[in-house]
Amino acid sequence: MQTFRFRKTFGAELEAEERTAFTLWAPSSEEVFLEIEGKPAQRMNSDGQGLFSLKATCGAGTRYRFRVSDDQSVPDPASCSQPDGVLGVSVVTDPEAYQWRCPEWQGWPWNEAVIYELHAGLLGGYNGIEQLLDELAALGITAIELMPINSFGGTRNWGYDGVLPYAPAAPYGSPDELKSLIDAAHVRGIMVFLDVVYNHFGPEGNFLPVYAAAFFDHAKNSTWGTGIAFDKPEVANFFIENVLYWLMEYRFDGVRIDAASAISDHAWFGALRERVEGTVEPGRHVHLILENENNDAGLLRDGFTAQWNDDGHNALHVLLTGERDGYYKMFAKDPTQDLARVLAEGFVYQGQFNPYSGKNRGMASGDLSATKFILFLQNHDQTGNRALGERLLALAKPEAVKAAYALLFLSPMIPMIFMGEEWGSLTPFYFFCDFHGELAEQIREGRRKEFAQFPAFQDEKNRERIPDPNALATFEASRPERVARETERGRAWLALTRQLLALRREWIIPYLHDVQSAGVHVLGTGALHARWRLDNKKILILFINFSEKKYEIPEIYHLIYESSENRRVGLLPAFSLVACVEDVA
Repeated sequence: MQTFRFRKTFGAELEAEERTAFTLWAPSSEEVFLEIEGKPAQRMNSDGQGLFSLKATCGAGTRYRFRVSDDQSVPDPASCSQPDGVLGVSVVTDPEAYQWRCPEWQGWPWNEAVIYELHAGLLGGYNGIEQLLDELAALGITAIELMPINSFGGTRNWGYDGVLPYAPAAPYGSPDELKSLIDAAHVRGIMVFLDVVYNHFGPEGNFLPVYAAAFFDHAKNSTWGTGIAFDKPEVANFFIENVLYWLMEYRFDGVRIDAASAISDHAWFGALRERVEGTVEPGRHVHLILENENNDAGLLRDGFTAQWNDDGHNALHVLLTGERDGYYKMFAKDPTQDLARVLAEGFVYQGQFNPYSGKNRGMASGDLSATKFILFLQNHDQTGNRALGERLLALAKPEAVKAAYALLFLSPMIPMIFMGEEWGSLTPFYFFCDFHGELAEQIREGRRKEFAQFPAFQDEKNRERIPDPNALATFEASRPERVARETERGRAWLALTRQLLALRREWIIPYLHDVQSAGVHVLGTGALHARWRLDNKKILILFINFSEKKYEIPEIYHLIYESSENRRVGLLPAFSLVACVEDVA
């Protein structure tokens, strides 16, 4: 058995059984008092530059707040435990109380990653996810990615409205139960990634403006909220240490940085990468993943592991569903050519004009390995940000989705699926939260106004069909129905998932260390012929058809998969995929 801890600059650090060091950056406060339940308030020492500190006689389990003005006491912004929620007291934790069963875990190289994105609350919290690990491992999943678990207002939330980034959300379980989940995943050979949000704070429970106005930069405001002053050393370090805290103390195998494009201080990314590389133990595989509207290929060249490839998803979605509203407008002109560019070069937008935003977007990415891009057909964003949260199988032909599913697992890009996708779930995934009063009404109405621009929701009665994000029923209706796994269709999709992942492990995963595109040829509208050079001196070939037309294709030397059960030799049927390999000439 072994323990792990990461010593933070800020917050409460247990130094001995009955001694804890408290530190708060509060540049807007003239004085700060530590308030421990059951004890008189204690004035904290000031360095004159906004940093307040105090060592107090107390241990793990101590409940405390900081009094930052005469009439305002606040939770610790670096709290490690908020059992009563973001408006309640913070609690001192002992990071070495948890004894790790698998401390020797080193993670997997990136080419091994097959990612399963999930929402902790919908799957029964940390303990509930732990109960699913055996079936995910048997399926071939090698990594689970948790949507944000930082503490947020209320008891249910997507997690992107968090305000206390160091405190695991109490509705999902205790800090030690989260560690147990990660430990159990490692025992089964599964990596665990965490989605983190550093570009804004949520609307409830964020007290930083009261005592640390310098934490924010209003010139950098985004659609998500008030901009954050990453150019301030204290602010930059607060978030860098948050990454290190999750990696070192909780043993997460990586983080996915949400909306990286809203972090305007580009230097912060380099500083983060250097700190991670200088802190993580030698030989351990840790992965830094981006979600970045900017398509910043430079960050991928400079050491970031990979990026969610929204361009790939969007081109596929237009081909599969025909939808062209909202951001799908960016891919409406020629989605076939867009998909061809994704498969050959990674990004569609590499600096050209984006008709949706009215700005140029992205940079050249053709020199990057296919493994720098995470491909997906569904995730929390593209499903949950639909008005009615429909899954892809409710929007497109099943045989077309089956072909796209095969492309997802048999291309050299890193595949990711969304919880329930492995059995073809039709359960919608809605946007949900748990706010009250005026804030709840603002979110409810804002959600409906957001979709008023879409033709299907221009009528007020249709907009009333959009579920209330704050209703408990909306949350419960988003829980994947596991009974569907046992239906004939559910079993067929599970068998398909298992088959495709077995093929990926045999034919693709071992040979991705230096994969290069060997060209993509457009056969016709919705149809492509893509080739990649693998490490084993073979060419991986995919023939892809998302149209109703049949295409002639050349003789296949080593067939590894075909999605159509009645394919004739020399033909690529409608809505199908054929995969094969051949020796390098």
